[in-house]
Amino acid sequence: MISFETRELVDKGIMLPLMEEFYTIQGEGYHKGTAAYFIRIGGCDVGCHWCDVKESWDADIHPPTHVGEIVENATKYSKTIVITGGEPLTWDMTELTGSLKNKGCDIHIETSGAYDLTGTWDWICLSPKKIKLPKPEIYPLANELKVIVFNKHDLKFAEEQAARVSDECILYLQPEWSNRDKVIPMIVDYVMANPRWKVSLQTHKYLNIP
Repeated sequence: MISFETRELVDKGIMLPLMEEFYTIQGEGYHKGTAAYFIRIGGCDVGCHWCDVKESWDADIHPPTHVGEIVENATKYSKTIVITGGEPLTWDMTELTGSLKNKGCDIHIETSGAYDLTGTWDWICLSPKKIKLPKPEIYPLANELKVIVFNKHDLKFAEEQAARVSDECILYLQPEWSNRDKVIPMIVDYVMANPRWKVSLQTHKYLNIP
């Protein structure tokens, strides 16, 4: 049980429930193949049944960690930082991103967009979920739209979401990992018929890295 004082600091984004942090290769989307430092923040109530980091959902099991400590660890390794979760926008990202910016970092976020956008970002990967749709204000700011495809109905959802982002936003369809053998042929056919979309694969899983 964390103290009232710590809870206040977490609510202000001065401390954050840190699940894990690691230096690796970005495996998905536009920046795949790029070395980056990942900061995974605990806490998510979107509840995707196919989520591969369900241990991130409960913020209370992840230690509240000072933003200064997180930034110090990250900047030892890379200037390209990816903030992910869980759902990082559950928390106020102002302090974390401001501190990283002061260190000259290029900051990316992977988010469902279900909460208010806080913080300063160089790249926003919006990965919307049917269960809890993005806030309207994030759509025009998204640099890439990444829709996870579990079945053919997700292609219709993808088009609905694509209609809301800017013309500059890069569109990706990504197979849900456990169902990839079934949906990859469907995604390939769809992208060939609709070439404004691109295929995103979780290449880090093929490479057997975090």
